[in-house]
Amino acid sequence: MTTFEAPGPGTWEIDRSHYDSAITPISEMVMGRGAEAAYEKLFGVLGVPAKGIEMREVNGFIYSRIVPYFGGDSDSTKQPPEWLVKLVFRLHPEMRRREKLSAEALEGEGSRKTIADWQARIRPHYVERNLAYQRMDLSALDDAALGAHVDELVAYLRETCEEHHRLHGYDLGPLALFVVACRDWGIEVSDALDALTGASPSTTEPRRQVAEIRAEVDAAGVTPSSLDEVRAVSPRAAELLDAYIERHGSVVFSSYDLDSPTLGERPELVLTTIMHATEPTDDDGADRVAALRARIPAAEHGEFERVLADAREAMDMRDDNGPVTVEWPVGLLRLAMLEAGGRLERAGRLHDVDHIFSIEAEEIVALVARHEGPSADEMAVRHDARLAQRELDPPDTLGPPAADPPLAAMPPAMRRTLDMTMAAMAALGMSERTDQRELSGTGIGDESVQGTARVALTAEDALMALEPGEILVTRATSPAFNLVLSLAGGLVTVDGGPMSHAAVLSRELGLPAVIGVRDCLDHIDDGAIIELDPVDGSVRLVNENG
Repeated sequence: MTTFEAPGPGTWEIDRSHYDSAITPISEMVMGRGAEAAYEKLFGVLGVPAKGIEMREVNGFIYSRIVPYFGGDSDSTKQPPEWLVKLVFRLHPEMRRREKLSAEALEGEGSRKTIADWQARIRPHYVERNLAYQRMDLSALDDAALGAHVDELVAYLRETCEEHHRLHGYDLGPLALFVVACRDWGIEVSDALDALTGASPSTTEPRRQVAEIRAEVDAAGVTPSSLDEVRAVSPRAAELLDAYIERHGSVVFSSYDLDSPTLGERPELVLTTIMHATEPTDDDGADRVAALRARIPAAEHGEFERVLADAREAMDMRDDNGPVTVEWPVGLLRLAMLEAGGRLERAGRLHDVDHIFSIEAEEIVALVARHEGPSADEMAVRHDARLAQRELDPPDTLGPPAADPPLAAMPPAMRRTLDMTMAAMAALGMSERTDQRELSGTGIGDESVQGTARVALTAEDALMALEPGEILVTRATSPAFNLVLSLAGGLVTVDGGPMSHAAVLSRELGLPAVIGVRDCLDHIDDGAIIELDPVDGSVRLVNENG
């Protein structure tokens, strides 16, 4: 029997919104190291009173913990006396330095500069590098060159993952400050975040692109059965489709891992998305902002406008960041590994091309370039072991229960920073909810919808079976899900909160959803007829037989 044990001292929480299970070894290595490096630096720069975040794989699942600055190697759940905590924060040089940095970070200038830098320099830089890798002819590389190329992409992904998490330090700050400010004005988190509708044009842009392609098809009065037939509709249709595929074809769309397909590998899904595309709504959130403003004391309107403007600027970078710095580089590495896996399968060094995803990073060059290293049988055993991990039921936490942070003993700016961090974790759906009703969560939208539930543990499996208009029921979605989410008539997820990627996608695309329904996979069968009530934040079984 498989047991789950804490990989170190402290309290560890599972991350199933990014990696559902059976994470590939390379993803575990590059994502974990990238995140740890980023947060160690970020916490020091932003004045967070912790050393960083640790991530570890346990039986194929990713667990993480925030490492306290003091006592990080202890399992103790007891807080020291408040007088001692106050004394440490007042006298310890590093804590005094971090209190000053916390106060500076709360002013928001660092986030504003980083977000502007993302638009002007960082994003174009990574888009161009991604395109350069994408345009390489992998089939023209010999085995030695291909091995070196895969190894280079692993290093590149490590770099982009670190940058991905670094940027989150500057988008989550303004969003968390907005949420906490609204909370202090007596406004629910979901109501506050509704005011950010229309703040993420990068989320709606792919739908606008496929809607433009569909308009060309509709004007021609034809029903293409392949992407080649779409290209044949008109020179304009071919131009639009090729531009769409160039920008999104190498992006993994259903998860963040290497064994998730890229959009270009699913041409039938691209075609279905095009043929059912509609223009996204033009809701800019103005009415919601006005309603929210009316609930805030007039003397606080200036502060409201400031935190709202910063949050709206941060929202677009938050959901644009993932596809550019993670899902696209992951897709590029996946495609190179598939080329290598195909060659190794033909040479008898792998029993199946997909077994390549169970390789360790340090084995790549030897296996791909020189056909040395683990045997085909060993790779098959590793692959089967990863598949078996998908059947496990891991606990949400490992280790002793976490002690509440000593907020009252902290200096003002650091106390505010930690309060924001905890509020952000709750809004992302990363905090345990003990008062949740059956089949309930965070509702997105204003109108109920009824339809057939298409249920699967992974988003990819659900999408491959999804018929247009059906309600997608899955564990979580990634930011790149906006490439195909227009097929769904509604969305239900196990994981996530009002600030999660699934919630943002649903708001921006006008998709009725209930997010963070922890028990939905226990109660909803594939093919059942269900009703989503976003206003109530509930899901109701209408007909369980389908």
